[in-house]
Amino acid sequence: MGFWVTTLIFILIGIVASLSAVICCNRGPSTNLFHLTLVITATVCCWMMWAIVYLAQLKPLIVPILNEGE
Repeated sequence: MGFWVTTLIFILIGIVASLSAVICCNRGPSTNLFHLTLVITATVCCWMMWAIVYLAQLKPLIVPILNEGE
């Protein structure tokens, strides 16, 4: 799976989680906004962690040296 496909999956997960938080925790407009903000922040943080790890493996800072004897 590529970078953009997984990014779209994270966007879909964020939308579904936001909608379920608004539907399940319907106690008032300020509470809905609070839950919506938390869900969006958590989704963005999870995506950023995944993206940093993915890109670090794609282009490592230290290039490994291959030994011919091993």
